[in-house]
Amino acid sequence: MASPAALTTAIPAAMGEAPWAGHEYVRGWGVFGQPWDSGHVLALRVFPQSSFGAYATLWHRDPEGHWSIHVHGSRPELACPRYYGPACSYVGPVTIDLTWTGSRTLRVQADGPEVSLDWTLTLSRNPLLGLLNPLSARLPLASWRPAALVRARELMARALGMGSLRLAGPMPSGHQGLLMPGRMYLVRDATAVLGGTDLGRPVRLRENPDIGGSTLPARGVLAVGQGVWDVRDDEEFRQARVTALHGTPS
Repeated sequence: MASPAALTTAIPAAMGEAPWAGHEYVRGWGVFGQPWDSGHVLALRVFPQSSFGAYATLWHRDPEGHWSIHVHGSRPELACPRYYGPACSYVGPVTIDLTWTGSRTLRVQADGPEVSLDWTLTLSRNPLLGLLNPLSARLPLASWRPAALVRARELMARALGMGSLRLAGPMPSGHQGLLMPGRMYLVRDATAVLGGTDLGRPVRLRENPDIGGSTLPARGVLAVGQGVWDVRDDEEFRQARVTALHGTPS
C-alpha cells in the first residue's frame, strides 16, 4: 500500500474539469485541521489540480477566533478564499515549502507578510483506517451523490474522533460545497512555531472549529481526495477560468 508521502506527491498539476457538470473542483490533499491546546487552529490545503490551476493555502485561527488564509498561488481569489474568504479577517500571499521527511512525517514551512510558520506532523497507523482507506478510494464518485451516503461518512468520521464534521453544505461565500476525502490519516504527533510562538500540544476539541458555518475536524487529520462547489454564475466562472489561464479576463 502506498504511503501518504507517495500518494500526495504523485498527484500531477493540472487545470482541469470538475467530475460533475455545473461544478468547479479541486483535487489534492491537506491537513483538514489541527487544533492546539493554546487555542490556535491550523489547516493546510494542497491542490495540484483545480478548475483554476494548482495552489496551496495555509489557514490559521487565532485564540480569539479570527481566521486568516495565506495563499501560495497566483491569485488568492481563485484559491480557498473564493469559498471561505468572507469568514476571514485577513487573506494574503505566502510561500509554502512542503517536505516529507519520512513516509508519514511532513514538515510545513511558510513565510509571508503576515505569517511565519514551522510545522511538523507525523501520521499514525490506525487499524480501522487501514481497512477503510482502500475501500473508500475504490468507491465510485457516484457514491457521493446520495445524502445518506455522505451522512454515513460523517458518522464514521465522528467514530474516529473528528466530532460533528459536515462534508456537505453552504460555504461562507454562498457556494454549495461537497468535500470528498478518499483516504484519511490521523495525526499522531505535531509541533508548530508560529511567528516565534510555540503553539503547544495538538489536542482533540469538544466542539469542532468553525469557519463561517463550515466545520473542520475536532482533531488533526490529513485527507487525500477532492471537492466540488456549484457554479453560482456561469459567466463569472468563465471569466475566472480565463483569468487563471491568461492573467486577465476577456
